[in-house]
Amino acid sequence: MSAAIHEFTAERLAGGSQALADYAGKVLLIVNTASHCGFTPQYAGLEALYQRYREQGLVVLGFPCNQFGAQEPGDAGEIASFCQQNYGVSFPMFARIEVNGEHAHPLYQYLKKAAPGLLGSEGIKWNFTKFLVDRDGEVVQRYAPATAPEAIADDIEPLL
Repeated sequence: MSAAIHEFTAERLAGGSQALADYAGKVLLIVNTASHCGFTPQYAGLEALYQRYREQGLVVLGFPCNQFGAQEPGDAGEIASFCQQNYGVSFPMFARIEVNGEHAHPLYQYLKKAAPGLLGSEGIKWNFTKFLVDRDGEVVQRYAPATAPEAIADDIEPLL
């Protein structure tokens, strides 16, 4: 029986729908991203994690979001171009979504409940909040935006 996370679908940045069930059996690092954020350089660290562990089953999933300081104003083409040209992003990127509020993507509604933040708060506080999901689709941990991707490696390795 697959976990609830595998029941979601999302639109890919390049177009088309992607079933998260396609990632069953993989370790996932799900991140809400932005191109004009103080944490934007984390794209490099996320790509490095993906390159380091993808052969062992890690997939980083990027979800652009414009809800924090309007730091992701571009359209899909602009986002894709920025990520590729500046950080060589090769991990799957999805269409821009909302992570908070009544229009929050169902995946993020689930993630926030499965791994609340500090003091049980569910809301995403800023761009580059990260969720680590095991091979069974269970949410293992939530990381603050300031947590550098390389700092998560020690948590990823046992799951691979």
